[in-house]
Amino acid sequence: MAQKKKYLINIIGPTAVGKTKLSILLAKEFEAEIFSSDSRQIFMEMNIGTAKPTQEELSQVVHHFIHEKSIQEKYSAGKYEDEIILALGKYFESHDIAILSGGTGLYIDAVLFGLDSFPEIPQSIDEKVDKMEEEKGLDFLIKELEKLDPEYFEKVDLQNSRRISRALKVIYGSGKKYSSFLNQEKETRKFTTINILLERDRAELYDRINHRVDQMMKDGQMEEAKALFQFKELRSLQTVGYKEIFDHLDGNYGLNFCIEEIKKNSRRYAKRQITWFKKYDAKSFHPSQQKEIVEHIKQHILL
Repeated sequence: MAQKKKYLINIIGPTAVGKTKLSILLAKEFEAEIFSSDSRQIFMEMNIGTAKPTQEELSQVVHHFIHEKSIQEKYSAGKYEDEIILALGKYFESHDIAILSGGTGLYIDAVLFGLDSFPEIPQSIDEKVDKMEEEKGLDFLIKELEKLDPEYFEKVDLQNSRRISRALKVIYGSGKKYSSFLNQEKETRKFTTINILLERDRAELYDRINHRVDQMMKDGQMEEAKALFQFKELRSLQTVGYKEIFDHLDGNYGLNFCIEEIKKNSRRYAKRQITWFKKYDAKSFHPSQQKEIVEHIKQHILL
């Protein structure tokens, strides 16, 4: 007897487009649970600034990978892949449909395609490269990368300090080129993905982003960021909505400018997300097209 097909409904779209509301509606419609693909909502200490679903929303449907880790835990897309594929495997033993919802491109890739695996890097190497960057600057790291791995140097975004730093940590920690770990053969997923891309016109989306930032500030984002200020160097907190407030608290600029920076950087993040999502084979809808979305999914599911 052929094994029953399993389906992952992947809801993607830029920040503030309306993924949470639709995901809950679809989870109820298809008696499914929601798995988050948001790299920040997974952290317990980050609530308002990550636009987590409200307690009322969380109570309506079972959610996974939200509010599960501490910012002080070293967490990565690779660990996320291991954990969510294991969780989905167990889930699909008793369910046929799951909802994936979030806007972190690398996390979505981890679920759908799998990531290249890298060796565990000793903390001493982490600290060594971080110290090099702090004392000698990004230009020095770039020259090191060009010397040690010219193949990766040719393709990497040289303005992305995190990628440069990460590559060098892997090179120093493994003794091998970073490029040698890329494009590995991935494990085939045991579910069928249905990609739904939510879109709004730019003016509408930007207005929603601006309104969300204002609402976050009313809801206590400043107080949340102040409570996390002592941990501001953690990688998990190098994100929009927190780093701008940290700069404000450091005295770099006033509150009004800080709020405008959060809005501007949120809009820029949305543009990067939109570019990333173009690579998926996804059907586009406005979030208000709920009936059409449900009908589209039903046409692709054979239960």
